[in-house]
Amino acid sequence: MKKKISKIDLSLISIPLLSVLLLSCIFFIFPNESKSFLVNIRSEINKYFSGYYLWVGILFLLSTLVLAFSPLGNIKIGKENDKPIYPTLKWGMMIFTSTMSADVIFYSLCEWMMYIGEPTIQSKKNPFEWSLTYSLFHWGPIAWSFYIMLAVAFGYMLYVSQNKKQKFSEACRPIFGKSIDGLVGKIIDLIAIFSLVAATATTFSMSLPLLAQVAKTLFHIGNIHIWSLILMAIIVMIYLSISLLGLKAMSRFSVIAFSVFGLLLLYVLVVSGGAQYDVNAGMTALKNLTTNFISLALPKKIGSFTQNWTVYYWSYWIVWCVATPFFIGSISKGKKIREIILGAYFWGLSGTFLSFIILSNFGIGEQIKGVLNITALLNKEVSYPVIITTLFKTLPNYQWGLIILSAAMIGLYCTVFDSITMVISKYSYKNLLVEENPSRKMRGFWAIAFSIFPLALILTGESVYNIQSVAIIAAFPTSIVMILIVISFYKSLVDRKKAS
Repeated sequence: MKKKISKIDLSLISIPLLSVLLLSCIFFIFPNESKSFLVNIRSEINKYFSGYYLWVGILFLLSTLVLAFSPLGNIKIGKENDKPIYPTLKWGMMIFTSTMSADVIFYSLCEWMMYIGEPTIQSKKNPFEWSLTYSLFHWGPIAWSFYIMLAVAFGYMLYVSQNKKQKFSEACRPIFGKSIDGLVGKIIDLIAIFSLVAATATTFSMSLPLLAQVAKTLFHIGNIHIWSLILMAIIVMIYLSISLLGLKAMSRFSVIAFSVFGLLLLYVLVVSGGAQYDVNAGMTALKNLTTNFISLALPKKIGSFTQNWTVYYWSYWIVWCVATPFFIGSISKGKKIREIILGAYFWGLSGTFLSFIILSNFGIGEQIKGVLNITALLNKEVSYPVIITTLFKTLPNYQWGLIILSAAMIGLYCTVFDSITMVISKYSYKNLLVEENPSRKMRGFWAIAFSIFPLALILTGESVYNIQSVAIIAAFPTSIVMILIVISFYKSLVDRKKAS
C-alpha cells in the first residue's frame, strides 16, 4: 500500500479536491456574492483580453493547417513500423464521442434561441439564418483546432519523444527542461486540473437540467433538482464502470453512443418532416460561414455579442483541452500528423455541423411554420429545457423522441467522462509510463470528484451567464499553457531535425 501511495502525487489530488469543496460551499452559503465576483472578473477579462482570445483561436487554426499541408505532416506518431491502434471508423467515432458531451445536443436544440434576441442577430436581414451561421462558427474549425493541435503535440510527446511521465506539464519539457519536475510543472498541472473542473461544471450545469426535464416529462413526477441528482448518480456509475474496464470497453461504448446520437438526428430529420428545409437552411448557413469567416473570427469592433459568445466558446473549448486532446493523441499511435489533423477535422465538423443543422432547424422550422411560438416562450422567460421538451411534444409519439434524446445525452456524457477520467487519473501520478494505466481507485475518485462542483452550480440555480463565466476565467491561464505546449512541440521538431 505504501508503495502504491508513494507513486501518487498527493498535492495534485488534495489541493483541487479541497478547493472544489471550498468553492461549492461558498456558492451554497454566499450565492449572491459569488455571482457578483464572477461577473466582475468576467467583465475585466472581456475589457482587456477579448482580442487575445480571438487571436489565440486564429493562431491554433493556422498552426494545424501548416502542419497538415507541409512536409511536417508526414511525421508519424510512433515508430516507422507502428500501425494505427484502431481502424479509421472506430477512431473517428472515439474522437467525436470523447470530445462532444451532451452539450452538443443541448446547444444544437437551443443555441439559436439564445442568439435570436441579440442586437447583432436582429440587425441581420434573416435572423434565424444567421443564428445558425454563428452556431456553426462557434462549433467549427477554430474550436476544433484547439483539440487537434494539442492532440498532435501530446501524441508526439507520448510516442515519438517517449517521455516517461503522462502529465499535462510534461508537454512543456522542451522549453522548461528539468524545471518541469519542480514548482513550474506543479503549477501547470494544477492549472490543468482546475481547468477540467471548470469544464465539467460548465457541461453538467448547462445540459443536465435538460435531461432532468425530459425525465420529469416522461415520468410526470419529481422536480428538476431531484432528477438532476438521480441522473448525475446514474451517469457517474455508468462512465465509472466503463472506465474501470479499460480502453477496449471505452471504444465499444463510443460506437454505441455515436450510433444512438445518429439515431436521434435521423429521428428528428424524418419525423419532423423538415428534411428539405434543413438541407436548404444548412447550405445557406454554411455559405454564410465560408464567405464571412474572417470577419466572424476577427471582427473590426469587438462588441458585446463577441464577448458574450465567441470569447465564451473559445474559453469553453480551451478548458476541455487539458484532457480531451491527450486522449485523442493516445489513441492516434501509428498515424501520420496529416492523417490526425484532417481526420479529426472531418469527424469533428461532420458530427457537430449535422447536429446543429438538423436539431437547430427543427426548432427554427416549427417557429417559422407557426407550430410553436418559441420566441413568445422566450419572452415569458420560460427555461430552455422546458421549451425543448415542449418542442419535442409537437412530434407524433413524442415519448420515443424524448427517450432517444435521453439515451443520446447519457451516452455522450459517459464517453466524454470516460476519457477525461482516464486522463486526469494519469496526471495524478508522479511517474506513469505510456503502457501503464492508473488504478481503478484513482479513476473512481475522480469520477466522483468531478460531480461535486457542477451539482453545486445546479442546486444553487446559477444563470447561464455565471456558468459561462467559470469557463472564461479558468480558460485564461490554461490558454497560456496551451501556447507553451505548441512552442514546445515545434521546438521538439527542430531538435529532432538537428539530431538527424
